[in-house]
Amino acid sequence: MAKHSITLTVNGKSTSAEVEPRVHLGDFLRHQLNLTGTHIGCEHGVCGACTVLVNGDAVRSCLMLAVQADGAEVVTVEGLAAEDGTLTPLQEAFRKHHALQCGFCTPGFLITLTQLLRDRPDIEEEELRRELSGNLCRCTGYSGIVKAALEVAQAFRTREAAR
Repeated sequence: MAKHSITLTVNGKSTSAEVEPRVHLGDFLRHQLNLTGTHIGCEHGVCGACTVLVNGDAVRSCLMLAVQADGAEVVTVEGLAAEDGTLTPLQEAFRKHHALQCGFCTPGFLITLTQLLRDRPDIEEEELRRELSGNLCRCTGYSGIVKAALEVAQAFRTREAAR
């Protein structure tokens, strides 16, 4: 099968590669760029484990072909923390509230919440839980995840009120 040249920015670094047109973005990130933080769960876009940011929007990388990401800016879970390893407030809150659990779904939750809390920092718990229903946790431990997200949302609101 003929390969296509793509160039995209992943976690702030420009990269070019040759990919078959049938390779989805999640497999490209994991197998060609060795960014194994993006987990492939259901391969149907149902579980959310493969969620990455593409041009700022959370997308299921198992439902997007790598060639569709040509020219895009992609952020994976590896791209959330600062280069010196400093975690984001959301990552710190996940650690504090034991939201990491087995860790398989964690990257998808972190990416989903990164966009959600950026776009809607005033989100309330009921709405947050509804939004998170698109990410599946097989450990059934949404409590810590919700606590972490609400803490970050509250901190953002407090910071904005002080301005």
